[in-house]
Amino acid sequence: LTGKEAKMRVSTSQLQQLTIFTTVLTGGGIGTMYYLLQKKFSESDYHRLALQKLEACPVAMESLGAPPLKVHNIHLTDRNNCIDQHTAQIKIPVTGSKIGGYLYSSSIRDPNTNR
Repeated sequence: LTGKEAKMRVSTSQLQQLTIFTTVLTGGGIGTMYYLLQKKFSESDYHRLALQKLEACPVAMESLGAPPLKVHNIHLTDRNNCIDQHTAQIKIPVTGSKIGGYLYSSSIRDPNTNR
């Protein structure tokens, strides 16, 4: 082997290690981004206000067996969750001690208050 060919040679185990490292790093990055997006949605006005309306409805809360009301992360891949600059439609998973379900919410941004 000449000098150039010898430098280009990489062992199979090194390639396997590089592949595993890259896969773990990519998976961790994707998982972190997914978590941060869910957190951003859960802190939004449309999410918070929808839950306030649910908590203010005694019939719905009693049906769920709440309190305690457990709010789960929205599924970002769900087609019912659609958000743009002016509207938001979200499906929030919730459970109480009796049963669980989904809180469907539609919101429109007020151009005067930008909320």
